[in-house]
Amino acid sequence: MLPRYENKLNEIRTQLSTLVASIISANTQTLQAFEENEDHLYENARINLKSVQSDANMIDNEVIKTLALYGPEAQELRLLVAFLKMTNELDRVGENMKKYNNRIQELSRSQCDLAVMTSSIIQLQKTTLNALQYIHDYLESMNTSDAQELFRKVSVEESKNDDLFSIIEKDLLNLISQSHELSADYVKVLSTLRKLERTGDRTVNIASLLLYAQEGGELNFHA
Repeated sequence: MLPRYENKLNEIRTQLSTLVASIISANTQTLQAFEENEDHLYENARINLKSVQSDANMIDNEVIKTLALYGPEAQELRLLVAFLKMTNELDRVGENMKKYNNRIQELSRSQCDLAVMTSSIIQLQKTTLNALQYIHDYLESMNTSDAQELFRKVSVEESKNDDLFSIIEKDLLNLISQSHELSADYVKVLSTLRKLERTGDRTVNIASLLLYAQEGGELNFHA
């Protein structure tokens, strides 16, 4: 391929890596805010998430221009298709994190007692952080990284995420049945934590895209 085309691919990859890094930073700040009950950290996280959609749109535009200018084939075409689909996944991850950030802050101020599940909530968020970090590290060294290994590591984190969510869901259903006056709040907790569970699914989708870009085959996304 021409050097200019290779430079463009590298530029798009760097933009994606930067976008993932912003989401990781927001996720880390939200986790710290929950652990330390610090409102300003929730606000800082929202600042990092503010431009996710516009950044994703900008990357989309760069991918489309590259497709039009260079007419890539085979692996290069798969890579650009993967990048184009990744921006949609990252946009949805960003939206999930925005909603989670707002709701978990609100719930931390409410009367519902989250102490019994605090440890599990922290671990649940760490699984999404770990998966996103694996994706970021892969994008940073894409030419020498193994997409199969990335997919395996992200899938392990998503499996942990599912297990933790199932445990928390069971605990919350018990609390809902025992505390009718706070049942609406506990239902809100459950829907809030589902944002993290869905984010885990999104990270597997992204790993699938990167595996597709490297090896070809079919894409099998979570619903």
